[in-house]
Amino acid sequence: MTKFKILTINPGSTSTKIAVFENETSIFEKTLRHSSDEINQYEKIYDQYSFRKKLIVDALEENKIDIKSIDAVVGRGGFLKPIESGTYKIGEKMLEDLKVGVSGEHASNLGGIIANEIAKPISKPSFIVDPVVVDELDDIARVSGVPELERKSFFHALNQKAVARLAAQELNKKYEEGNFIVAHIGGGVSVGAHKRGRVVEVNNALNGDGPFSPERSGGLPVWDLVKLCSSGKYSLDEIKKRINGKGGLVAYLGTNDGREVGKMMKEGNKKAELIYKAMAYQIAKYIGSCTCVLKGEVDAIILTGGIAYDQKFIEWIKEYISFIGKVIVYPGEEELKALAQGALRVLKGEEKAKEYK
Repeated sequence: MTKFKILTINPGSTSTKIAVFENETSIFEKTLRHSSDEINQYEKIYDQYSFRKKLIVDALEENKIDIKSIDAVVGRGGFLKPIESGTYKIGEKMLEDLKVGVSGEHASNLGGIIANEIAKPISKPSFIVDPVVVDELDDIARVSGVPELERKSFFHALNQKAVARLAAQELNKKYEEGNFIVAHIGGGVSVGAHKRGRVVEVNNALNGDGPFSPERSGGLPVWDLVKLCSSGKYSLDEIKKRINGKGGLVAYLGTNDGREVGKMMKEGNKKAELIYKAMAYQIAKYIGSCTCVLKGEVDAIILTGGIAYDQKFIEWIKEYISFIGKVIVYPGEEELKALAQGALRVLKGEEKAKEYK
């Protein structure tokens, strides 16, 4: 069997995670940490790419990994225009949109840029896989109730797609032949209805929709939010922070760490228990709504993300949803492996790389 060596790059706000895979087996992984002082010297996220690229190249050299031995480089997809899922070749139009942040500035925008910069001199292909802007919503799911406010698709597409494929394999099905509900439970929470390979319904996990999360408000009572915005108590930036960054568990309990909430509960903090249970309740409620979208035809419900390690929290969700059908738990997120798998499907000829236009 042909072995392909694939370099994967996943930039975050304060770190850059990298790994080298031989097919689906990791042979090297490292998290490169970035201090606030290092990051703050750059005015725009794009300005960081040379700094981060050098750290990646240096790490590979230090660990005696010859860049010329790499068959493909794949970066985390950033805030591009809405696109369907898949593995995309990195081209000039994509690089241009990543550079300006056509749908928003985020460290993940650097993934494709750095992948291209490393792959180009060694004449190897570079890709991105399933960025957060993957949009496969049915038209009916876009309708909000106010014409100017169309529902949008922003979610953990990379991990959701990866674990859905894993579950399909476990059930001896092709992903494209099954129906799955995936709840990614981390700093943000996204719950998606996967129908025959397409995510036809999902909450906007970035900008205030669906369940609340450790850092995000989720959907809010609209009229009360309007009154809060016009009260004069908060600036626009402060309201944005209440929705994304300082909402959810942070707003109620002052922490975004589920382990800290667990300690509070052990110490008898009833408020902490109520709020944590409410988060599980909202996630379960959204899973239930996705069951309706799939008309009850659900092969499995998949719970994933960092908080899926918390067995008590998962049991709270299961109490509400187990009647629907099989529940599979894949704790954490293997985004670097998911990136490698996306590139590997193309290198093996199982999929054709898509073009970003």
